[in-house]
Amino acid sequence: MRRSVKKVLGGSEAAEGVTVQGWVRTRRDSKEFSFLEINDGSCLGSLQVIADVGIEGYDQVLGMTTGAAIRATGNLVESPGKGQKWEMQASSLELVGTAPEEYPLQKKRHGPEFLREIAHLRPRTNLFGAIFRTRSRLAHAVHRFFEEREFVYVHTPIITANDCEGAGEMFQVKTQASTGKAEDEFFGKTTHLTVSGQLEGETFACALSNIYTFGPTFRAENSHTARHAAEFWMIEPEMAFCNLEGDMDLAEEFVKSLTKAILDGPEDDFGLFAKFVDKGLAERLKFIVERPFARLSYSEAVEILERSGKDFDYPVGWGENLQSEHERYLTEEHCKSPVTVYDYPEAIKPFYMRRNDDEKTVAAMDVLVPGIGEIVGGSQREERLDVLTDNMKKDGLSEEVYCWYLDLRRYGTVPHAGFGAGFERVLMMVTGVQNIRDVIPYPRTPGTCGP
Repeated sequence: MRRSVKKVLGGSEAAEGVTVQGWVRTRRDSKEFSFLEINDGSCLGSLQVIADVGIEGYDQVLGMTTGAAIRATGNLVESPGKGQKWEMQASSLELVGTAPEEYPLQKKRHGPEFLREIAHLRPRTNLFGAIFRTRSRLAHAVHRFFEEREFVYVHTPIITANDCEGAGEMFQVKTQASTGKAEDEFFGKTTHLTVSGQLEGETFACALSNIYTFGPTFRAENSHTARHAAEFWMIEPEMAFCNLEGDMDLAEEFVKSLTKAILDGPEDDFGLFAKFVDKGLAERLKFIVERPFARLSYSEAVEILERSGKDFDYPVGWGENLQSEHERYLTEEHCKSPVTVYDYPEAIKPFYMRRNDDEKTVAAMDVLVPGIGEIVGGSQREERLDVLTDNMKKDGLSEEVYCWYLDLRRYGTVPHAGFGAGFERVLMMVTGVQNIRDVIPYPRTPGTCGP
């Protein structure tokens, strides 16, 4: 019977005739037998295989170097070694794929910069195997969170003619035969890669009540920071008959739920992060799960920052965007808890956010967490046709182009709200990894587009 290394190591009893296949981490030889450490990526641990001279396939053992792919069959027996419950006494070996001496992942610690240069091989390392298994678990947790709350999963388009954020930092879609004229383009108009599925998501929320999207988004932002990438994944729920208060409640519940899912997950991967990546990780994540989130208006947050006495790199003032250093001060030093900041100045937010009665702010919110800063951003959407039309005129947006979006306010308009969470940002939060390039399989950043 064939089993994964994860299933073998987690087994409760010995077994005969088990087949395991994977890649060799190390091999040690003696005159009478060889020790092979095999990992198949199913978990952090590796299986030790003892192969006696003379068993079937032993003549290939010298080719079973680090990185080689092999298949081993034998009996699982209790291991006398420390840190492992089972080992395999092999009855046969098979060399499936060789790895020459220049295989770049020899058994030593490699830096993340070097590993980014060989992104196609880095999942074979302990750290990146743990990161991408955690990414998979986190994606399942996202879907489970919304499924349990009866949200409908909607696939919004990747190619769009809309600029949701209005920042202009979009990748244009062209064919090789493009003339440069909008009317001659493949779609008959200028199109881009999406920066958000929110606007399209709103149309479904106004029909199905509660929906969410989870897919790739793109920003042509020439930023070289550890928190920005040109391609990343976004989670964007939208809720009909919902105001800003309900939006903040769901966002807080969402962050806590995903954090708890990782804390309750496999100990081996999380233990690696807590030991080698961020020694304060477990304490910080428990802090997020157990502490209530503080809530501050934007105006209150600015006052706190101005009174802090801190010498920030970026100036603090009403009407300015909060920077990462400001967000971390609020969470880590002032409130000593995650913080939701709400009611931002209208001038620094997109046209679709609901204008408050003070005529200066909009019903927007950001969830800030220790160690990261902003992890979620959202708002109540402007459901009043006249106010939304006025906002669009101020921003120079065409009513004709956005007529479908305005129709939501013409036909059965309702208060509705939603938020966006960068999946990679959440992954950085739960693993302690500090660079977004290390939590996405193939990072796309300015000047970098690997295999």
